[in-house]
Amino acid sequence: MKKKFSLLMAVLMLAMLLAGCGGDKPADSNAGGGDSADSSAPADSGASAVAEDTNTVAVGAVVIARDDVPEDDIYAFTSAIFENIGTITEQHAKGGELDLAFASSVTSVPYHPGAAKYFKEKGIDVASIKEGAGSGDSKSLTFGTGGESGTYYAFGGVLSSYVSGNTGVSVTAITSGGSKENIENLAAGDVQLGFVQSDVMSYAYNGERLFDAKVENFSVVAALYMEQVQIVTTNPDIKSVADLAGKSVSIGDRGSGVWFNAVDVLSAYDIDPDSGINPVYLGFADSTENLKDKKIDAAFVVAGAPTTSIVDLATSGPVYLVSLDEEHTNALLEVSPYYSAYTIPAGTY
Repeated sequence: MKKKFSLLMAVLMLAMLLAGCGGDKPADSNAGGGDSADSSAPADSGASAVAEDTNTVAVGAVVIARDDVPEDDIYAFTSAIFENIGTITEQHAKGGELDLAFASSVTSVPYHPGAAKYFKEKGIDVASIKEGAGSGDSKSLTFGTGGESGTYYAFGGVLSSYVSGNTGVSVTAITSGGSKENIENLAAGDVQLGFVQSDVMSYAYNGERLFDAKVENFSVVAALYMEQVQIVTTNPDIKSVADLAGKSVSIGDRGSGVWFNAVDVLSAYDIDPDSGINPVYLGFADSTENLKDKKIDAAFVVAGAPTTSIVDLATSGPVYLVSLDEEHTNALLEVSPYYSAYTIPAGTY
């Protein structure tokens, strides 16, 4: 009987102990530690990159074509995309940013006649049309995009697949080193279509910065979306561009479009890209790997947000985007008018 009583008491004590470990708890009951998620977690514990808007600048992501691509092929390419925005958006979120007014808004380089014809049918006159373009022979088109971890490659693949499957034009997307390489490969005839940043496109057409001589054998198909200059870090103490001073920062391959964007932004804050930071010259994928391994403090990534490489980085731990303040943004726009002010909405990452 004593054994039964002792056993019963033990069971009751165990039940009371378990009850004390569960149920409703005061809001600060985890102050002593533990891994449960609650309101006592620091405000910058990982959500800060997505919890507020990020103010930055952006350039346009533009599709260009060799002048000798037939007018009918570019017309088919352009119309297939802009007549089926909903279906394309189901395959890639960037489709939701496609807009006829923005697509036809480029003024720095003339449009391909095939694209101009489509926009004309929609009641839009482009600024200029490339004379003599569009008269080549039809063939399969190769589309130079970007690295596998960037938006160019992912979205370019969706566009190529859709056009190939729904028109008589065959388009194949391939990886590349990005804007400058796409222009060089297009000039050489290795690709017929290419993704480019609008600023790099302007450099090429005018023979500036990245280009020692003018490259003029291409024309615009459409501007598709804005590419944001994203400054990414895993360090919550880096809250402004000024905080990059003295830090190890990836600024893209030297002489690349990203490099010039980084130089422009840093210069607006009076930070010398060679001596004001410890510059590291990496592409998107290598930048995110180095951020993940804590080998660098921050990285410039110029691509449409959300960007695959940053999304992947965010799965391994907290990431943060650095904002530009209004004063320095205005100073940058004054000397570099090919940028536009842009806000990356909270929740993008």
